[in-house]
Amino acid sequence: MRYDLNLLPVFVALMEERNVTRAAARLGITQPALSNALNRLRDTLRDPLFVRERYGIRPTQLAEEIAPVIADTLARLDDVILGRQQFDPATATRQFNIAPNSYVEFVLIPCVVAKLHQLAPGIKVSLAPFGNDLAEAGVISGMTDMALGRIVDPPENVIVQHLMDDGLACVVRAHHPGIGDSLSREQYEQLRHVNVRPPGRLKAGLFQALERQGLRRELAISVTHFLAVPEIIAITDYCATLPRLICNHLAKDTRLKILPSPADLGTFPVQMAWHVRYRQDAAHRWFRQLLVETAAELACIGDEGHNSP
Repeated sequence: MRYDLNLLPVFVALMEERNVTRAAARLGITQPALSNALNRLRDTLRDPLFVRERYGIRPTQLAEEIAPVIADTLARLDDVILGRQQFDPATATRQFNIAPNSYVEFVLIPCVVAKLHQLAPGIKVSLAPFGNDLAEAGVISGMTDMALGRIVDPPENVIVQHLMDDGLACVVRAHHPGIGDSLSREQYEQLRHVNVRPPGRLKAGLFQALERQGLRRELAISVTHFLAVPEIIAITDYCATLPRLICNHLAKDTRLKILPSPADLGTFPVQMAWHVRYRQDAAHRWFRQLLVETAAELACIGDEGHNSP
Protein backbone atom coordinates (compact mmCIF):
# COMPACT_ATOMS: atom_id res chain seq x y z
CA MET A 1 0.00 0.00 0.00
CA ARG A 2 1.23 3.52 -0.81
CA TYR A 3 1.10 6.21 1.86
CA ASP A 4 1.14 9.97 1.42
CA LEU A 5 3.88 11.09 3.81
CA ASN A 6 2.47 14.64 3.76
CA LEU A 7 -0.49 13.35 5.75
CA LEU A 8 1.57 12.01 8.64
CA PRO A 9 2.36 15.41 10.23
CA VAL A 10 -1.39 16.11 10.13
CA PHE A 11 -2.02 12.94 12.10
CA VAL A 12 0.68 13.83 14.66
CA ALA A 13 -0.67 17.36 15.12
CA LEU A 14 -4.20 16.05 15.71
CA MET A 15 -2.94 13.44 18.16
CA GLU A 16 -0.97 15.95 20.20
CA GLU A 17 -3.37 18.89 20.07
CA ARG A 18 -6.66 16.93 20.30
CA ASN A 19 -8.24 19.99 18.70
CA VAL A 20 -8.81 20.70 14.99
CA THR A 21 -8.42 24.48 15.29
CA ARG A 22 -5.13 24.28 17.19
CA ALA A 23 -3.78 21.55 14.90
CA ALA A 24 -4.51 23.64 11.80
CA ALA A 25 -2.87 26.70 13.35
CA ARG A 26 0.17 24.66 14.30
CA LEU A 27 0.55 23.34 10.75
CA GLY A 28 -0.11 26.75 9.21
CA ILE A 29 -3.07 25.54 7.13
CA THR A 30 -6.80 26.25 7.10
CA GLN A 31 -9.30 24.06 8.89
CA PRO A 32 -10.90 22.95 5.59
CA ALA A 33 -7.45 21.90 4.33
CA LEU A 34 -6.84 19.95 7.51
CA SER A 35 -10.26 18.28 7.30
CA ASN A 36 -9.53 17.30 3.71
CA ALA A 37 -6.20 15.76 4.75
CA LEU A 38 -7.90 13.91 7.59
CA ASN A 39 -10.53 12.49 5.23
CA ARG A 40 -7.75 11.18 2.98
CA LEU A 41 -6.09 9.58 5.98
CA ARG A 42 -9.39 7.96 6.97
CA ASP A 43 -9.84 6.57 3.47
CA THR A 44 -6.30 5.19 3.44
CA LEU A 45 -6.45 3.59 6.86
CA ARG A 46 -10.17 2.71 6.71
CA ASP A 47 -10.83 4.08 10.18
CA PRO A 48 -12.40 7.30 11.56
CA LEU A 49 -9.15 7.92 13.51
CA PHE A 50 -10.68 10.81 15.52
CA VAL A 51 -14.15 11.23 17.00
CA ARG A 52 -15.60 14.61 17.93
CA GLU A 53 -16.23 15.34 21.59
CA ARG A 54 -17.55 18.35 23.43
CA TYR A 55 -14.14 19.96 23.94
CA GLY A 56 -12.20 18.58 21.01
CA ILE A 57 -11.51 15.22 19.42
CA ARG A 58 -10.72 11.76 20.79
CA PRO A 59 -8.48 9.27 18.93
CA THR A 60 -9.85 5.85 18.09
CA GLN A 61 -8.15 2.66 19.21
CA LEU A 62 -6.36 2.33 15.86
CA ALA A 63 -5.10 5.92 16.11
CA GLU A 64 -3.71 5.20 19.58
CA GLU A 65 -1.97 2.08 18.29
CA ILE A 66 -0.30 3.62 15.26
CA ALA A 67 0.60 6.99 16.86
CA PRO A 68 3.95 5.81 18.35
CA VAL A 69 4.90 4.16 15.05
CA ILE A 70 4.19 7.30 13.02
CA ALA A 71 5.98 9.59 15.48
CA ASP A 72 9.02 7.29 15.50
CA THR A 73 9.02 7.07 11.70
CA LEU A 74 9.01 10.87 11.30
CA ALA A 75 11.78 11.22 13.89
CA ARG A 76 13.92 8.65 12.05
CA LEU A 77 13.37 10.46 8.74
CA ASP A 78 14.41 13.73 10.38
CA ASP A 79 17.55 12.03 11.73
CA VAL A 80 18.56 10.84 8.25
CA ILE A 81 17.66 13.98 6.29
CA LEU A 82 18.70 16.66 8.76
CA GLY A 83 21.85 14.79 9.67
CA ARG A 84 23.09 15.12 6.08
CA GLN A 85 22.67 18.88 6.02
CA GLN A 86 25.70 21.14 6.35
CA PHE A 87 25.62 24.09 8.72
CA ASP A 88 27.86 27.14 8.70
CA PRO A 89 26.97 29.47 11.58
CA ALA A 90 28.74 32.42 9.97
CA THR A 91 26.41 32.40 6.94
CA ALA A 92 23.32 30.58 8.23
CA THR A 93 19.92 32.24 8.57
CA ARG A 94 17.44 30.70 10.96
CA GLN A 95 15.18 31.55 13.87
CA PHE A 96 15.20 29.52 17.07
CA ASN A 97 12.06 29.59 19.19
CA ILE A 98 13.11 29.09 22.80
CA ALA A 99 11.14 28.88 26.04
CA PRO A 100 13.37 29.88 29.01
CA ASN A 101 12.22 30.40 32.56
CA SER A 102 12.78 33.86 34.04
CA TYR A 103 16.08 32.85 35.66
CA VAL A 104 17.57 31.58 32.38
CA GLU A 105 16.28 34.60 30.49
CA PHE A 106 18.06 36.89 32.96
CA VAL A 107 21.32 34.94 33.39
CA LEU A 108 22.00 32.88 30.28
CA ILE A 109 20.21 34.39 27.28
CA PRO A 110 22.13 37.73 27.15
CA CYS A 111 25.43 35.81 27.00
CA VAL A 112 24.05 33.56 24.25
CA VAL A 113 22.84 36.55 22.22
CA ALA A 114 26.27 38.18 22.52
CA LYS A 115 27.90 35.04 21.11
CA LEU A 116 25.38 34.82 18.29
CA HIS A 117 26.17 38.43 17.40
CA GLN A 118 29.81 37.46 16.92
CA LEU A 119 29.57 33.93 15.55
CA ALA A 120 26.22 33.68 13.76
CA PRO A 121 24.76 37.10 12.92
CA GLY A 122 22.05 35.54 10.75
CA ILE A 123 20.62 33.49 13.62
CA LYS A 124 17.60 35.06 15.33
CA VAL A 125 16.06 34.08 18.64
CA SER A 126 12.44 34.41 19.73
CA LEU A 127 11.56 33.82 23.39
CA ALA A 128 8.37 32.55 25.00
CA PRO A 129 7.86 32.08 28.75
CA PHE A 130 8.36 28.67 30.36
CA GLY A 131 7.00 27.63 33.75
CA ASN A 132 7.30 23.88 33.92
CA ASP A 133 4.68 22.69 31.40
CA LEU A 134 6.51 21.30 28.35
CA ALA A 135 3.27 20.87 26.38
CA GLU A 136 2.23 24.47 26.98
CA ALA A 137 5.70 25.65 25.97
CA GLY A 138 5.43 23.76 22.65
CA VAL A 139 8.34 21.39 23.30
CA ILE A 140 6.35 18.16 23.26
CA SER A 141 4.89 19.05 19.87
CA GLY A 142 8.24 20.28 18.53
CA MET A 143 6.87 23.73 17.74
CA THR A 144 9.39 25.24 20.18
CA ASP A 145 13.04 24.37 19.61
CA MET A 146 13.82 23.95 23.29
CA ALA A 147 12.87 24.79 26.84
CA LEU A 148 15.43 25.98 29.38
CA GLY A 149 14.97 25.75 33.13
CA ARG A 150 13.89 22.94 35.41
CA ILE A 151 12.44 20.00 33.49
CA VAL A 152 9.90 17.87 35.33
CA ASP A 153 8.58 14.48 34.14
CA PRO A 154 9.52 14.73 30.42
CA PRO A 155 7.75 12.34 28.02
CA GLU A 156 9.67 9.83 25.89
CA ASN A 157 9.81 12.11 22.83
CA VAL A 158 11.67 14.84 24.74
CA ILE A 159 15.42 14.73 25.39
CA VAL A 160 16.74 16.44 28.54
CA GLN A 161 20.32 17.61 29.02
CA HIS A 162 21.85 19.08 32.16
CA LEU A 163 23.49 22.48 31.63
CA MET A 164 24.71 23.65 35.04
CA ASP A 165 23.93 24.04 38.72
CA ASP A 166 23.59 27.25 40.67
CA GLY A 167 23.43 28.04 44.37
CA LEU A 168 21.77 30.71 46.48
CA ALA A 169 22.87 33.90 48.23
CA CYS A 170 21.19 36.83 49.99
CA VAL A 171 20.85 40.47 49.04
CA VAL A 172 20.08 43.44 51.32
CA ARG A 173 20.50 47.18 50.87
CA ALA A 174 24.08 48.42 51.17
CA HIS A 175 23.47 50.52 54.28
CA HIS A 176 21.11 48.21 56.08
CA PRO A 177 21.18 49.35 59.74
CA GLY A 178 21.20 45.86 61.24
CA ILE A 179 23.36 43.86 58.83
CA GLY A 180 27.15 43.87 58.54
CA ASP A 181 29.34 41.64 56.40
CA SER A 182 27.55 38.40 57.29
CA LEU A 183 24.05 37.18 57.99
CA SER A 184 23.22 34.90 60.92
CA ARG A 185 20.28 32.54 61.10
CA GLU A 186 18.68 34.76 63.74
CA GLN A 187 19.02 37.86 61.58
CA TYR A 188 17.68 36.01 58.54
CA GLU A 189 14.57 34.93 60.42
CA GLN A 190 14.00 38.40 61.91
CA LEU A 191 14.10 40.12 58.52
CA ARG A 192 11.15 40.43 56.18
CA HIS A 193 11.71 38.94 52.76
CA VAL A 194 11.03 39.54 49.08
CA ASN A 195 10.03 36.31 47.33
CA VAL A 196 10.10 35.54 43.60
CA ARG A 197 7.08 33.40 42.76
CA PRO A 198 7.93 30.01 41.27
CA PRO A 199 6.82 29.62 37.64
CA GLY A 200 3.76 27.59 36.68
CA ARG A 201 2.77 24.89 39.15
CA LEU A 202 6.36 24.24 40.21
CA LYS A 203 7.10 24.47 43.92
CA ALA A 204 10.24 26.56 44.28
CA GLY A 205 13.32 24.70 45.44
CA LEU A 206 14.07 27.54 47.85
CA PHE A 207 11.04 26.68 49.96
CA GLN A 208 12.21 23.09 50.16
CA ALA A 209 15.80 24.11 51.00
CA LEU A 210 14.65 26.39 53.81
CA GLU A 211 12.48 23.62 55.17
CA ARG A 212 15.39 21.17 55.17
CA GLN A 213 17.54 23.64 57.11
CA GLY A 214 14.76 24.59 59.51
CA LEU A 215 14.95 28.26 58.48
CA ARG A 216 11.84 30.42 58.79
CA ARG A 217 11.17 33.29 56.41
CA GLU A 218 8.56 36.00 56.86
CA LEU A 219 7.43 37.21 53.46
CA ALA A 220 6.75 40.90 52.94
CA ILE A 221 5.98 40.67 49.21
CA SER A 222 6.01 38.14 46.38
CA VAL A 223 6.93 39.33 42.89
CA THR A 224 6.78 37.65 39.49
CA HIS A 225 10.27 38.45 38.18
CA PHE A 226 13.82 38.88 39.47
CA LEU A 227 14.01 42.35 37.92
CA ALA A 228 11.63 43.72 40.56
CA VAL A 229 13.79 42.61 43.49
CA PRO A 230 16.69 45.13 43.45
CA GLU A 231 14.35 48.12 43.27
CA ILE A 232 12.45 46.89 46.32
CA ILE A 233 15.53 45.91 48.32
CA ALA A 234 17.26 49.24 47.62
CA ILE A 235 14.53 51.24 49.40
CA THR A 236 13.56 48.87 52.23
CA ASP A 237 15.16 46.84 55.00
CA TYR A 238 13.96 43.63 53.35
CA CYS A 239 16.10 40.68 52.30
CA ALA A 240 15.92 38.44 49.23
CA THR A 241 17.38 34.99 48.68
CA LEU A 242 18.30 34.64 45.01
CA PRO A 243 20.35 32.43 42.67
CA ARG A 244 24.05 33.19 43.00
CA LEU A 245 24.50 34.15 39.33
CA ILE A 246 21.74 36.73 39.64
CA CYS A 247 23.41 38.05 42.79
CA ASN A 248 26.62 38.41 40.75
CA HIS A 249 24.75 40.83 38.49
CA LEU A 250 23.24 42.70 41.42
CA ALA A 251 26.66 43.08 43.07
CA LYS A 252 27.40 45.81 40.51
CA ASP A 253 24.59 47.91 42.00
CA THR A 254 26.13 50.09 44.74
CA ARG A 255 22.77 50.32 46.48
CA LEU A 256 22.92 46.62 47.31
CA LYS A 257 25.04 44.20 49.33
CA ILE A 258 25.43 40.49 48.59
CA LEU A 259 25.93 38.09 51.49
CA PRO A 260 26.28 34.32 51.84
CA SER A 261 23.14 32.57 53.00
CA PRO A 262 23.15 31.72 56.74
CA ALA A 263 22.90 28.00 56.00
CA ASP A 264 23.80 25.69 53.15
CA LEU A 265 20.75 25.84 50.90
CA GLY A 266 22.22 23.53 48.29
CA THR A 267 22.05 23.96 44.52
CA PHE A 268 19.44 23.68 41.81
CA PRO A 269 19.78 22.33 38.25
CA VAL A 270 19.41 24.22 34.99
CA GLN A 271 18.38 21.93 32.13
CA MET A 272 17.63 21.99 28.43
CA ALA A 273 14.86 19.97 26.77
CA TRP A 274 14.09 19.43 23.09
CA HIS A 275 12.02 17.18 20.86
CA VAL A 276 13.70 14.06 19.47
CA ARG A 277 13.08 15.27 15.92
CA TYR A 278 15.87 17.83 16.38
CA ARG A 279 18.41 15.23 17.46
CA GLN A 280 20.36 15.26 14.16
CA ASP A 281 19.42 18.76 13.00
CA ALA A 282 22.87 20.31 12.33
CA ALA A 283 21.82 23.86 13.21
CA HIS A 284 20.02 22.71 16.33
CA ARG A 285 23.03 20.67 17.44
CA TRP A 286 25.30 23.69 16.98
CA PHE A 287 22.95 25.89 19.00
CA ARG A 288 22.68 23.28 21.78
CA GLN A 289 26.47 23.13 21.99
CA LEU A 290 26.60 26.93 22.20
CA LEU A 291 24.23 26.77 25.16
CA VAL A 292 26.29 24.04 26.84
CA GLU A 293 29.53 26.04 26.47
CA THR A 294 27.93 29.29 27.65
CA ALA A 295 26.41 27.60 30.69
CA ALA A 296 29.79 26.04 31.56
CA GLU A 297 31.45 29.46 31.42
CA LEU A 298 28.77 30.97 33.65
CA ALA A 299 29.08 28.11 36.13
CA CYS A 300 32.81 28.82 36.43
CA ILE A 301 32.11 32.49 37.08
CA GLY A 302 29.56 31.51 39.72
CA ASP A 303 32.10 29.23 41.44
CA GLU A 304 34.72 32.01 41.47
CA GLY A 305 32.22 34.41 43.00
CA HIS A 306 31.24 31.86 45.61
CA ASN A 307 34.84 31.16 46.61
CA SER A 308 35.95 34.80 46.74
CA PRO A 309 36.01 36.51 50.17
